[in-house]
Amino acid sequence: QVQLVESGGGLVQPGESLRLSCLAPRSMFDLNAMGWYRRAPGKQREWVAAITKGGTTEYVGSVQGRFTISRDIDKNTLFLQMNSLKPEDTAVYYCNACSGYGCWDQNRGYFGQGTQVIVSS
Repeated sequence: QVQLVESGGGLVQPGESLRLSCLAPRSMFDLNAMGWYRRAPGKQREWVAAITKGGTTEYVGSVQGRFTISRDIDKNTLFLQMNSLKPEDTAVYYCNACSGYGCWDQNRGYFGQGTQVIVSS
């Protein structure tokens, strides 16, 4: 069973930063893409950011310029640096790995259990 383990969530004030981490099996980094999703209270899970096997990054418009996805393959870790956080970023954030061309925003593949991010003053 594939295990993706997220960490780094917490409670922060608007404008602050957090860095999420996802420890994943080495094989996940050989799939087409890895990324992050989030589920806000009362909403469906939505795609946030992705990095392809080749290193190309993609972001949903609402986080463009504030969030940065990266990876350290030697450490089997995926990251999401979140800056200038807003209350609307409050959600459970999930690590994702998927196979198939263009899979990163199709809400499929492997998911972790999530880490809670709360942005509130």
